[in-house]
Amino acid sequence: MRRMSRHVPATVEPAAARHPGAGGGERDVLGALPDPRRIGRYCTADEIGRFLRSISALLDEDRRRMVAWRAEGDRLMHGIAAAGQSELKDIHEALNRIEVERFLLLFSVASLHRNCTHYRDELAKRAMTGVAEELESRGRPVPPVPFALVSMGSDGREEQTLITDQDYLIVYGDGGGEEADSYFLDYSTLLVDRLEEAGFKRCTGGIMPTNLTWRGSLAQWRKRLLAIVRYEVDDYGKNMMDLIVLSDARHVAGDRSIAQELIGLIRGMERDYFQVLWGMARAATEMRLALGFMKRLWTEGSGEHKGEFNLKLLAWAPLVMNIRILAINQGVPATNTVERIAFLEKEGSFSAEMAQGLREAYYILTKYRILMQINVIKGIQSDSHYLNPYRLPAEEHEKIRRAIVGIEELQKIIHTNFSIM
Repeated sequence: MRRMSRHVPATVEPAAARHPGAGGGERDVLGALPDPRRIGRYCTADEIGRFLRSISALLDEDRRRMVAWRAEGDRLMHGIAAAGQSELKDIHEALNRIEVERFLLLFSVASLHRNCTHYRDELAKRAMTGVAEELESRGRPVPPVPFALVSMGSDGREEQTLITDQDYLIVYGDGGGEEADSYFLDYSTLLVDRLEEAGFKRCTGGIMPTNLTWRGSLAQWRKRLLAIVRYEVDDYGKNMMDLIVLSDARHVAGDRSIAQELIGLIRGMERDYFQVLWGMARAATEMRLALGFMKRLWTEGSGEHKGEFNLKLLAWAPLVMNIRILAINQGVPATNTVERIAFLEKEGSFSAEMAQGLREAYYILTKYRILMQINVIKGIQSDSHYLNPYRLPAEEHEKIRRAIVGIEELQKIIHTNFSIM
């Protein structure tokens, strides 16, 4: 008996795919199996015996692999705390390799999110400790103010995948004056370097604490945020995008209370200044989707990506963005997209049917984002965003199309709720 290798881009060959659904609790795999009571109608006793032995061997093989991954992962995680700076990248790459193999077996988006987010948090904490030690050895002790590292983007939503960059800010307590400002500039500069050495790419959008926009005392952050929500800034569009990014802020390391104070400040301003949230909602509803005539999937008609579409920009990002807007408006505390959907269903923004459709949309779109990342890691393709839906099995093609239709319906809900003309 051979495992199937369907339901993935043609260039990806999973190690195993007993059931190529979302996996990890996102779908009931037993629902795809035939009724075992009917097998006897088509097989002899000897054939049933061989079938059971084959199934048992395959399951045992998978179990041994999962146990080995868990043991290796635990060993690597335990080594982070004592690792030197030069060792962190090797640990990071080894943990990523485990997640690639595990995903190709289980197709569990939730499991990959959870594991990648957890070990990158631990790697970031170790890098922070090393930076503080390095500065202290130069005669620069940490100022007597609390400080914290806060993540945003996919990391802030606890939705880390296999390819990551740095989406961090630093907040520190008031009262440190110029001495604290100078210290945290040096600290941030060194931290960004050390994270890059550990395998965290620099953010191309500059969302790193080396950028003054993403570093400051709590009072400086308050002043900065008020300037945005009161329209006191020159480049309002950029600052609005910064506020959207801040909506997913999550404490990673350092003093939790000051991080939570900043996060509470962000959420409060977004709710209190409705015009700002309205502007975010308008931007969300205007995000283009990969839908064409008769709600068929739209793809590029010419050029390098002919027959493909940008899965991130034209499907996944609009879903995450529109869910975020509703969550902020309803005061949902969660940052994770699936958790936000659950909260919104519970408080009545979504019917059970729509909530389930949005969860399935998130899992199918993210599954293919991860599979394309694996292709990039393996050197099969150079871009992790463009997908050719016509190379997929018809069932998977239709799942993606339905997912995007569901996002369009979500945009209509926000358009109505915010009275966007």
